[in-house]
Amino acid sequence: MTKKPNPHRAGITPPKLAKESIPNHVAIVMDGNGRWAKERGLPRTAGHEAGEAALFDVIEGAIEIGVKEISAYAFSTENWRRSPEEVKFLMGFNRDVIRRRRDEMNALGVKVRWVGRPKRLWASVINELEEAEDLTAKNKVLTLNMCVNYGGRAEIVDAASALALDVKRGKVKADAITEKLFAKYLDQPTMSDVDLFLRSSGEMRTSNFLPWQSVYAEMVFMDVLWPDVDRRVLWRAIEEYAKRDRRFGKA
Repeated sequence: MTKKPNPHRAGITPPKLAKESIPNHVAIVMDGNGRWAKERGLPRTAGHEAGEAALFDVIEGAIEIGVKEISAYAFSTENWRRSPEEVKFLMGFNRDVIRRRRDEMNALGVKVRWVGRPKRLWASVINELEEAEDLTAKNKVLTLNMCVNYGGRAEIVDAASALALDVKRGKVKADAITEKLFAKYLDQPTMSDVDLFLRSSGEMRTSNFLPWQSVYAEMVFMDVLWPDVDRRVLWRAIEEYAKRDRRFGKA
């Protein structure tokens, strides 16, 4: 039996919005962990630790309001440029978060999927991601794309490379390539297009996150550091999204 999300500690409930005003897929750049820690005189790692609770409160809030897919930017291909100490921490932290939260996500009916490159990623992280995928494969309440060692340009380059190889092998005709065909070579071909792109911390950039899938996403930038985020921030972003006029190129 699927477990209901824990209620918010303040007892608040999601805003009443028409079903068609709820984004199906929300992409989240969880930014501001380091600044949050610095403001409190803490090591950067403390900000990442505090961000774990923020993500899972947002997941429960997403289920409550009716979002069906979330993509969380957990570790980018550019994050390897950080100090060896922070990279080591983030590898272990991502591994442990997945292990720690896996059963909870399964109970909530969340399907976990890994999106990203295996190259350079710790084998223990890959193992935890794959075990979470296997455990939750049949869940249908919400899909959580854990984007670990992910980069948008890297995803497109990898897809182009794989497609070029199939053209060379004669499996695909070059003049038959379409956007739909190309999308089949992306990390998660069944990922839906992003409706709402949400970034915390007040920064206004996409940072190489899901560029192919976000071409018609509504961008919402919230001036709150990620560890201070909870489901209320998500709901405010969705209320902003609901006001937008999405025309997809039409007049």
